[in-house]
Amino acid sequence: IQSAVEDLPTELNGVADEVHIHFPWGSLLKAVASGDAAVLTNVRRICSQDALFEIVIGLDPARDATEINRFGLQSFSVDFINAELVHRYRAAGFEIQERGSLSAGEWPEFKTSWAKRLKGNDARPIIYLIARAV
Repeated sequence: IQSAVEDLPTELNGVADEVHIHFPWGSLLKAVASGDAAVLTNVRRICSQDALFEIVIGLDPARDATEINRFGLQSFSVDFINAELVHRYRAAGFEIQERGSLSAGEWPEFKTSWAKRLKGNDARPIIYLIARAV
């Protein structure tokens, strides 16, 4: 399927047991990192009850400063997830069950070309959250 997250086909309604977003960029990064209600509600629409929703974001404060500022993500952190995103994700139908940060050496084996390029960059904090569709 090739589709923007804002326009997922209705044929996907309720079929996903898991949704993984690893190292998003552009509008998808902005949506999941800021808790955009429209995008999160659309992702929830394709999830079955209790579906896993995992997001992994890696932003380097120096190298990605332009993108961070453009999207207003200066405060993206575990504290931001606790203070802001827990409520926004809950309103969209997700309960955040786990969140945290990983050092570059602790990364699981993500199977993406972007993850392979970023591996070993200790300046790039990795923030993750795991939610369940409720």
